[in-house]
Amino acid sequence: MTSMKAIKMLGQNFLVDSNVIARIIDLVAPAPGDHILEVGPGQGALTRSLAASGARVLAIELDRRLAPMLSREFAQNPLIEVIEADVLKVNLLAELSRFSSSGWKVAANLPYNISSQVLIKFLETPTLFSDLYLMLQKEVGDRLAAPPSCKEYGVLTLFCRLHFDVTREFIVRPGSFHPVPKVDSVILRFKALPSPRVDVGDETLFRRVVKAAFAQRRKTLWNCLKFAGFLSDEKLSGILANCRIDPGRRGETLSLDEFAALTRAIIAETPQAGKLVEPLC
Repeated sequence: MTSMKAIKMLGQNFLVDSNVIARIIDLVAPAPGDHILEVGPGQGALTRSLAASGARVLAIELDRRLAPMLSREFAQNPLIEVIEADVLKVNLLAELSRFSSSGWKVAANLPYNISSQVLIKFLETPTLFSDLYLMLQKEVGDRLAAPPSCKEYGVLTLFCRLHFDVTREFIVRPGSFHPVPKVDSVILRFKALPSPRVDVGDETLFRRVVKAAFAQRRKTLWNCLKFAGFLSDEKLSGILANCRIDPGRRGETLSLDEFAALTRAIIAETPQAGKLVEPLC
């Protein structure tokens, strides 16, 4: 494929290091019969190796210059399909279920500016996937693998941990890309769990509780949940006491199990809370 100039507004940094490409392919381990979603194939650096494996590949590319070129390159391979689209607007359940309703692997070099949004997109239908292999800005990767009580620990950490085991595979230096970014990247593996790690009662309410707890990181859990406005002071006091959670703690100190227990307690005390929640965003 003819080399294309990266478009800054699309957050493009093309992977050009053959050694890094080979390491990613070794992790993904594509094989005949596999179903692989590639997000942002760019100039096809990973796509060619995925295609050579005999796996089925569905590649979603936003760049209207690159998507047609990739389609022409793989036109003779019935297992490779390139969709010109914004992955954030694609109905992944509908698209992937045309071939398999579960067990999809994901290989993606995500643009830094939409990486969190794409992760949230995957979390809308976690049962579609077996493994995600994602290239992310190292700062984002640090947040996703962070333990409680540190500044990196946050909302997305908890959302991902509910459905995936997250492990850091290796660092990718700026020189592996063109144009060269100013920061390191990291490859993370998200191994899908057969079921949510803990029972949260209502996942949409769980997300709202977590988001509320982190909305003002310097404030106590009591103040954050009170500000969210879906519990009275009396009920909030009782729920925190029943969960043995000190209201003076900050949200960043709570584990996934504690957030799950808190959500279940809110449902038990205030059943209508699950009807007042906002969508995941």
